[in-house]
Amino acid sequence: MGKPTGFLEFTRELPTKREKKERVNDYREFVDLYKPESLNHQAARCMNCGIPFCHSGCPLGNVIPEFNDAVYKKNWVDAYEILTSTNNFPEFTGRICPAPCESACVLGINQPPVAIEEIEKHIIELAFEKNIIKPRKPNVRTGKKIAVVGSGPAGLAAAAQLNYAGHTVTVFERDDAPGGLLRYGIPDFKLEKWVIDRRIALLEEEGVVFKCNANVGVNISLNDLLREYHSIVLAGGSTVPRDLNMPGRSLNGVYYAMQFLKQQNKRVAGKNPLANAHIESNIMAEELTAAGKNVVVIGGGDTGSDCVGTSNRHKAKSVTQFELLPKPPEGRTSFMPWPTYPMVLKTTSSHEEGADRKWAIATKEFIGDENGNLKAVKIVDLEWKITEDGRPAKFVEVEGSIREIPCELALLAMGFLHPQQQGMVDELGVELDERGNVKASEKAYQTNISKIFACGDMRRGQSLVVWAISEGRECARKVDEFLMGASQLESKDQNIHAPKLAY
Repeated sequence: MGKPTGFLEFTRELPTKREKKERVNDYREFVDLYKPESLNHQAARCMNCGIPFCHSGCPLGNVIPEFNDAVYKKNWVDAYEILTSTNNFPEFTGRICPAPCESACVLGINQPPVAIEEIEKHIIELAFEKNIIKPRKPNVRTGKKIAVVGSGPAGLAAAAQLNYAGHTVTVFERDDAPGGLLRYGIPDFKLEKWVIDRRIALLEEEGVVFKCNANVGVNISLNDLLREYHSIVLAGGSTVPRDLNMPGRSLNGVYYAMQFLKQQNKRVAGKNPLANAHIESNIMAEELTAAGKNVVVIGGGDTGSDCVGTSNRHKAKSVTQFELLPKPPEGRTSFMPWPTYPMVLKTTSSHEEGADRKWAIATKEFIGDENGNLKAVKIVDLEWKITEDGRPAKFVEVEGSIREIPCELALLAMGFLHPQQQGMVDELGVELDERGNVKASEKAYQTNISKIFACGDMRRGQSLVVWAISEGRECARKVDEFLMGASQLESKDQNIHAPKLAY
């Protein structure tokens, strides 16, 4: 490395943020960039480990020590080329990835880990700023046509790789703009949409064709796709949300988190929040707002956190977030050894802006007024039994703890079950696994119909954006092999630096 003693001289520092009182008044990103000296110091902290476990922590197998070294030396071309050899979209992962690579950082054994995610974001933003990025156009076309259904991170990654392999790629998106969950799920204060537009424009320049308002199986004929394309990649995501089947669920005021978040994304984009609502499995007939309401977010993950941040920007009267599980520890325990990803307490920027977080809480009932509107939520405290390995196993309700709290808007942020099966998936006749996802092995990404492949959340189940990109890349390689007999596309299995650890 450029500075072997850097990890002894510099501590971990993250970029500054706009003040909480200021940033909750808009939907712009609020994390600043490093000053050049700070970026240099953070890259210098990388230790040039004998075994860089950060490789295995990253589902993409990013070559992290090498790009850190290039950043330290201010060699931006090398840094960009190293980073993008494994990651098509560092501008996405550098903003919204939970950074499992940092959990596996060797320095993290007894010091704060290297700020890998921020360095990654800086590499790609500097590459755009310095005009290093050029369209990655194939030298020749193969004559093979591929349809990618879904334009989330998995679909975009598959499309980018297959296009670079020389195939003619068309991406079908049922909504009015590409991006999937990146565009209509992630709040703008975490990922502004010009970041997506910039990447889509580059992919179009490279030759990828995007067809929006194209709902395959509805206004796009499945028979036409099967007839006209040599291969089809299903990358539609896991879109059926987990529900709470209990009294009062049908009251006005109880909604899925994505119904709430998607509407706000459309508002920020200057669009009708209810436009294209008919394409969803759960049709919305009204605009949702948290303004002046007592909001309860049910679910303690990232989607729940996004609901908290959005509700704060709506100027909610109060925001309360429930989690069924007990409060996790603030640091690693003996049951979360390095370099595994630790299930520790996570306080997001949205939590910092204000929320009453409660753990080990179960929702019993939604209570409405005489007009059918939500007015309160009935809850109960839980007592969990912890197993010998530190895992919560089963719970009992705490006697006498049932109570009601005022609530006019309840948002269900409990994750997703599987992809939408009604329509395209059913009509294609692809097999499903025991969880309801499209069945395709990780080795081949191929369904029971030989020319149809699947990747991302649609195949794997609900997961991280970095896993979606990895899935799209690996699936593209298998499609290329299927069509051409062999492939020159990169594979994470070719990363000889990465120790092979089970995820």
